[in-house]
Amino acid sequence: MLPPLVIMGVSGSGKSTVAEALADRIEGGRYIDGDDLHPASNVAKMSAGRPLDDVDRAPWLDAVGRAMVEAVAEGVTPVMACSALKRVYRRRILAQEPQAFFVLLDVGRDELVRRMHRRRGHFMPVSLLSSQLATLQPLTAGEPGTTVRVLGHADQLTERILAQVLRAR
Repeated sequence: MLPPLVIMGVSGSGKSTVAEALADRIEGGRYIDGDDLHPASNVAKMSAGRPLDDVDRAPWLDAVGRAMVEAVAEGVTPVMACSALKRVYRRRILAQEPQAFFVLLDVGRDELVRRMHRRRGHFMPVSLLSSQLATLQPLTAGEPGTTVRVLGHADQLTERILAQVLRAR
């Protein structure tokens, strides 16, 4: 069985799309969108073009970890879409779900901007991309995770991610 997965990265990297595809591919997988766990105050702040600070994120990150724990307790493998940009955020998730494994989606800035301009109805404006890129702390050797360059068709990406997760575990 695979560990609880957190598909992470900046806005526009494809976290939700990839996490949903992985959950469909994994027997017993359950897709969870971390954006759905934000309190209304966080959504309002981001919608107004203001980046969240660590105080805003703390209860959200706890909710992300708890949702993963609940899924595992139900006997399923959670596949969480969550930015998890800083190491401290990942540690906060790990405090709730110690078996969490992070998959950082690596996408170039130009492609991120293109994707964000194409999205409709999402609360995260393109104007916050720079703050997200500045905040992003790539995974380090001591963290449970892997980085995957986003290239090719979604099915190919899903297979590459699964292979990398299995190799890294």
